[in-house]
Amino acid sequence: MDKVINCFSKRPDAVARLICFPWAGGGSIHYARWGKILTSIEVLAVKLPGREARAKEPFFQSMEQIVDEVINVLLPVLKEKPFALFGHSFGAMTSFAIADTLKRVHKLEPIHIFLSGASAPYSEMRIQAPKRSDLSDEEFLQWMTRIGGTPPELLANPEVVKLFLPALKADLHVVENYGCDRPESPLSCPVTCFDGKQDMPHDLQAWKDISSGDFTVQMLPGAHFYLKDAANEKVILDYITKYLEMAEIDYL
Repeated sequence: MDKVINCFSKRPDAVARLICFPWAGGGSIHYARWGKILTSIEVLAVKLPGREARAKEPFFQSMEQIVDEVINVLLPVLKEKPFALFGHSFGAMTSFAIADTLKRVHKLEPIHIFLSGASAPYSEMRIQAPKRSDLSDEEFLQWMTRIGGTPPELLANPEVVKLFLPALKADLHVVENYGCDRPESPLSCPVTCFDGKQDMPHDLQAWKDISSGDFTVQMLPGAHFYLKDAANEKVILDYITKYLEMAEIDYL
């Protein structure tokens, strides 16, 4: 499990577990440190191959590979106590793919799914979105500069770019080739969508179709990586804590 999951703070008495999925090219550290902040929740941050301690492993080529590995590792843990999923951008797609498979194949559901910075995979806005993984490195870096979230000095450093660009393009290849229909058997848990007010528009409303549960949208100031802002992060974590602690009461 340690190969695939980063958990800074094990909390056997936690009311729930929060499984977090990285954005494209991202690692597990950003979310793993949430585990030191959320004292009532155990945070499990997913580590994908091709980065961090798994840097020598080949990148996954499909969403199915990610889903198979994560579920194979986490299934026993997910049966122990209530769990929720959080993912930003590429991670939102991964969260949905995991939740959908858990429901269809294993009859397991999260108590809440938190999705950020992404259109639903079956939405017309997502289907019509331009493919980024096929851009030249120069064009790709220009696009990254436009969406923000990465310090300009890093994008201007060829050695740093050489480290993160392959993982980012590999993840985008996965998500750009991930196709699915609206789920025939929706979840029943609440769904919350977060997004940056200054980010490119996303079809958040299309996420309603993944569950019969309550649906909420929270818009926060900032562009695509709005969640890196300390004030926004506090809003997100307070919201997650409130809803998972409430859900735990309902679960019991």
